[in-house]
Amino acid sequence: MRIAELSTPELRQGHADSQSHSHSQRSFPGDQVRLLLPQDGLIWHDLRSFDLASLCFERATDIVSKIDLDKVSDAGERKLLLDLNIARSKTAWDVRDRNLAIALLNRAKGLLFGSPEHHKALANQYLAFGKTALAKCEESQDLNDALKLMNEALDLYEKGLREARTRQETGDLKDLRSKTLRFISALHLQKNEFESVIKCVRVLREECESGDHHPSLSVLAMKAWLGLGKYGEAEKELRGMVVNKGIPEGVWVSAVEAYFQAAGTAGAETAKGVFLGLLGRCHVSASSAVRVAHRVIGDSARGQELGPRWWRSSYQTIELWHSSMAKELPSRERQCMRCFGIEHFRSKDYETSAEMFEKAMLYIPFDIESRILRAKGFRVLCLCHLGLSKLDQAHEYINEAEKLDPNIASAFLKFKICLQKKDQNGAIDQIQAMATCLDFTPDFLSLSAHEAVACRALAVAVASLSNLLNFYAPGKSMPATEVVVLRTLVTILTQEPGNELEALKFVKRVHNRASELGSDCFFGTGEVGRRERNWFAVTSWNLGTKTGKEKNYELCGEFLRLASEFYGLLADGQAEENMVCKSLIMSVSAIIASENQRKTTLSEIEVKQALEILDKAGKILKSVLPGTQLNGDQLTTTEPDLYFIYTICAYDIHGRLNDSGSQIKLVQKFTSSKACNPKHLLQIGISASQGLRINHEVATFALNKCLSDFLSSSSPDYQNVALIVRKLIGVTSIHKGDTDDEAVYGMYKQAYRVMVGLKDSEYPTEEGKWLAMTAWNRASLPVRLGQIDVARKWMDVGLQLAKHVPGMETYRACMEDFINGFEKRFCAPNDGERKTDSARSII
Repeated sequence: MRIAELSTPELRQGHADSQSHSHSQRSFPGDQVRLLLPQDGLIWHDLRSFDLASLCFERATDIVSKIDLDKVSDAGERKLLLDLNIARSKTAWDVRDRNLAIALLNRAKGLLFGSPEHHKALANQYLAFGKTALAKCEESQDLNDALKLMNEALDLYEKGLREARTRQETGDLKDLRSKTLRFISALHLQKNEFESVIKCVRVLREECESGDHHPSLSVLAMKAWLGLGKYGEAEKELRGMVVNKGIPEGVWVSAVEAYFQAAGTAGAETAKGVFLGLLGRCHVSASSAVRVAHRVIGDSARGQELGPRWWRSSYQTIELWHSSMAKELPSRERQCMRCFGIEHFRSKDYETSAEMFEKAMLYIPFDIESRILRAKGFRVLCLCHLGLSKLDQAHEYINEAEKLDPNIASAFLKFKICLQKKDQNGAIDQIQAMATCLDFTPDFLSLSAHEAVACRALAVAVASLSNLLNFYAPGKSMPATEVVVLRTLVTILTQEPGNELEALKFVKRVHNRASELGSDCFFGTGEVGRRERNWFAVTSWNLGTKTGKEKNYELCGEFLRLASEFYGLLADGQAEENMVCKSLIMSVSAIIASENQRKTTLSEIEVKQALEILDKAGKILKSVLPGTQLNGDQLTTTEPDLYFIYTICAYDIHGRLNDSGSQIKLVQKFTSSKACNPKHLLQIGISASQGLRINHEVATFALNKCLSDFLSSSSPDYQNVALIVRKLIGVTSIHKGDTDDEAVYGMYKQAYRVMVGLKDSEYPTEEGKWLAMTAWNRASLPVRLGQIDVARKWMDVGLQLAKHVPGMETYRACMEDFINGFEKRFCAPNDGERKTDSARSII
């Protein structure tokens, strides 16, 4: 089989044709015609379908593996064999199977056939893998892997040079070899293998007569010498870079900074020489020379290290150079001083900067035309003294500037001084003063807010942004959109506790403005608008939960209601609908909690509003899965407690409207849902059995269902069982006790059946005593009324209960004695007439 057989007429239709059929190929990955083509593998690789590409390459490899390589003589076929292995290796590398990728490259070494082009192609791939590994280095092992790959590439380039026959081939391979050596030296430098870096640089410089003058070599060599502690050699490399004009200024300055950082005070003597060398290369302006000098010298500590004499010499040098260019301009002296002042200001040497600007002002004449120049000078001096924290002097300078040229800049600097003095009231007053300036623009209010936030003067920032809101009007150009200003205000206010009420005011404004202008107009369209809506929705929810945890239920309800509105503006998925529903339900819960906290009663209007909110939430619950009834099953996947909160809130609100029918329907629907659990039912039952709005039907239904669920559990909670029994007895006694004694008696019998077979104290002892004593005491009235059978019934159940309660032995003995006497007295034959009279006096 020949390699050419791997190509079909379909392949020659081109890459575009393959792309047009990509969908069908994805649908039929078993197509044995095209998936066997290595060219198809390249197309799949370009489409980043690495699995299909790998399948193509593997099947093609299976075919060519049957070919005898010694019989392959065509150059194109040999190249195809090599390219197949390289392409398969690239695919393995892209799916992060590095071991297979490198193994395939190693296997490709047997397919070079003595061709320099083959050596170059394989080496290029090793180099590409090495560069990728180097870019993603996170551990020392990654550096080692990258170094191995680079060395493999270097070895292949050298072998290719031995096979090269033309000058073009030799030149290309030498360039690639040099490039690889530079990467290797950089790797050695990163691994702190400084000797190896020096060796690589020497090889690069010695490989031709002129040497390799790549700018990175001098930097690599200098850093390696610094790492070895040989500062003299590093200085030679540094001075050599000054002469080499092919080195970019940024690279040169970076190298100088590295030199001084490593050499410390030992490099101080070199500073002047390298500075003057740089100055000789600078052909723009004195300010450019000074700027580079500051980058060379570094921070102010470096200037102190070199000493004032060095600074004076540098100043004189630049001054002479500058004056030689500008002898004909009389204002050059002031400009030069000003230039130095600016550069010292940029390097935060405010004291020297102030001195320079003061000298510069000596050259400004005292005439009307120069008033603005003098005012500018005073403002700059104010800034310098602000930087030195000399606030009184800064205030004096800005007052002088304001006398000469009252404008927004002076007002803003006064504002900054107030911030530095921590005079927040003065800063707020200055905000009002800025708005009266003739050259005022709203941008200064935005800038004032930034300054205030930087100084942690949050009240000032809020005042500034609040004033900025007053300037918004349709079609007016502003420094930021209104929604961004409001978002910033809410963010600032929420950074400190106690500002929730103020934050609520601005969140409400957001909602009102969105209603007035339209959601898209206010928030923006597309993804930007969606992010803004989502931010206010999430923030409102977070503030609602925060105030709820702090038991500030009134604010909690407001924030959650607003959260539902903002989530409603998103409403592009089930998650947002769930959050709308959750926010609505929790807001009503907060309203009810606020009522209990304030010990007030909701007005009729508030009750109707709460009912409307719950109706809206109920509709969303119904629409979670279209066509289903509100049974709570849908909510079990997201918020199991949400349906319970909805039920208990709706129960409370319907109770205020005396709608007991709706109450029982709500509870019945809840009990039939998967969201229901015994603890929820217990809470509903207790709520229905006490308070001002008792619903006996709901209480009995919920408590009975709860008791059934607890008893059917594999490990019943008898503490709650006892509580439910007590509650049921109380509810039944009140609701049916006067007309249906058997209902109450049935509860005691049920409790007795529960206690039978339990271990001691498994049923709460105190609750057991309560059952036994209350059952016994219920016999008192029937005895007085002469109802002997009823009395015997209650005494019997009381005694039976007492037998299963630890600690009631004495009571049980007294009960048994009383029952024996009772039976003798009232149950003797032919003594019916005496029974009634004696029964009335026995207790």
